[in-house]
Amino acid sequence: MKTKSLHNWNLPYSQARDIQAKLACKVQFTPLKSSPKVVAGIDCAFSRDGQRILAAVVVLRLPDFELVETVSAVRKVTFPYIPGLLSFREAPVCIAAVEKLRSRPDVFIIDGQGIAHPRRLGLAAHLGLFFDKPTIGCAKSRLTGDYEEPLPEKGAFTLLTAQSSRKGRLTAETIGAVVRTRTNVKPVFVSVGNKCVLEDAIRIVLGCAVKYRLPEPTRLAHQTVGKLKLKSQ
Repeated sequence: MKTKSLHNWNLPYSQARDIQAKLACKVQFTPLKSSPKVVAGIDCAFSRDGQRILAAVVVLRLPDFELVETVSAVRKVTFPYIPGLLSFREAPVCIAAVEKLRSRPDVFIIDGQGIAHPRRLGLAAHLGLFFDKPTIGCAKSRLTGDYEEPLPEKGAFTLLTAQSSRKGRLTAETIGAVVRTRTNVKPVFVSVGNKCVLEDAIRIVLGCAVKYRLPEPTRLAHQTVGKLKLKSQ
């Protein structure tokens, strides 16, 4: 699968922040025209020595979650750990893996934040612009924003909001949702990455979370990258 080339990755902190602000304005909030039939999950992890980063992409066909293909990539870590700029460490290896795909998924679910990010450009949003495809961020924990705990039943959710300044006034902006994918289990944090709306993101995550807390595509990607990590030196 081809991806776009929007910028270089090895950049000073100030330039990386500027790029985030510029790209955040390019995220598209457009409802999906149809339900996806092929969904990909992406997850990444660091090697045991911390010198490399590994990414796995698992592609499934709905509604039976039939495995279409699995690809992976490994890259040397070149960007330092800076809170809020993690996509500059993780996105290059995710892109390298996606470029190996023979299939063209309808939507990507990514283990990370979409616009639920201080500068509204988490990993899923950043990758969504490179892929030019619908992407959804489905994170295990909150990065930013405020919320009330959703009800304990599967399918319950509350909105994740953050304060933003518009014309000198502070307003509450919806940046995602806190979604209960299993009854009495910790929720996940869902946000738009690109080319979808929050309602689409919630519906797809819940539809893919058939037995476990994580949606099946990212759960399998997490398992795959975990196995790669065990093999790494």
